[in-house]
Amino acid sequence: MAFALKQAAAQTVAAKATGRRAVVVRATKYDDELIQTAGKIASKGRGILAMDESNATCGKRLESIGLENTEDNRRTYRELLVTTPGLGQYISGAIMFEETLFQNTSSGKKMTECLTEQGIVPGIKVDKGLVPLANSNGESWCMGLDGLDKRCEEYYKAGARFAKWRSVVSIAAGPSQIALRDCAYGLARYAAIAQNAGLVPIVEPEVLLDGDHDIDRCLEVQEAIWAETFKYMADNNVMFEGILLKPAMVTPGADSKAKVPPETVAKYTLKMLRRRVPPAVPGIMFLSGGQSELESTLNLNAMNQSPNPWHVSFSYARALQNSVLKTWQGKPENFKAGQEALLKRAKANSLAQMGQYDPSNESAEAAERTYEKGYKY
Repeated sequence: MAFALKQAAAQTVAAKATGRRAVVVRATKYDDELIQTAGKIASKGRGILAMDESNATCGKRLESIGLENTEDNRRTYRELLVTTPGLGQYISGAIMFEETLFQNTSSGKKMTECLTEQGIVPGIKVDKGLVPLANSNGESWCMGLDGLDKRCEEYYKAGARFAKWRSVVSIAAGPSQIALRDCAYGLARYAAIAQNAGLVPIVEPEVLLDGDHDIDRCLEVQEAIWAETFKYMADNNVMFEGILLKPAMVTPGADSKAKVPPETVAKYTLKMLRRRVPPAVPGIMFLSGGQSELESTLNLNAMNQSPNPWHVSFSYARALQNSVLKTWQGKPENFKAGQEALLKRAKANSLAQMGQYDPSNESAEAAERTYEKGYKY
């Protein structure tokens, strides 16, 4: 950092001497820390556990196994996740909802402490959700920029070291140019604000699985939104070495009759990344987007059969937790079994991150679809 500041000062002096306009070099007090945090999350064989569902969405998960949506039940479930022994071997970061960030376990220990003791970086969802976008084709925009700087400062004090902001793009709705630009610009502003507060931003313009489009149309839209997003991030002086991406994989739509194998998903997805993502970005942490646990792991494994310029890994929610909920069922006697189910899925995706996954021991339940049309957190 000191070197960067000296270099900036030297450039300014040189510019004045020659009469040229000074070039401003970006340098904040958090730059080195951001790079270190991003590198720790993007570490070999590890990925992100996304446990940042809103209280309402978490409640739906609990209701599916017969539990009431109460703070105690939400805490018990999230405690199951963060206290799983050995989880840090496969998980490098965990995205939390605000309630969880400030919550204690039943024993009185902070949830963040449970994570950091296993070498897992605590993260926080910072967007305020999707609302209808005026004068669009039934599309959405993401709220949350107002007051984000102050909230990020508080999250950093509470132990968070990275953040997540999810906006969406709908192929079924067009997408319209105004929706693409709003999504990209909002993500860029969020990323700049998060970095200035010491939080590594996960940048997530999710291209929804909704629709009957083919894989080529998905590729076209993915390339469009990532081009816009990187353009606006560059305009906002976002440091690419201190961010992580959370893209959807390039696949046919959920209602498409054309099904493609993991090798094709990998080919198209990597093509999109190589065309749009600078190698300075340390990690690509894919969302599962409604794919089954098995499908998301197979696709990730296919993408890691050859070297990539980035750490290509996972940031799964449903594709890590679906079998956990079904195993736990809200019963104290199943608590340990639920944790073992989480470890099994985490290990499977860890192996997929290294291109070493073998699906021969998977159960039929792992192939169950988790897709929800118009999915909201």
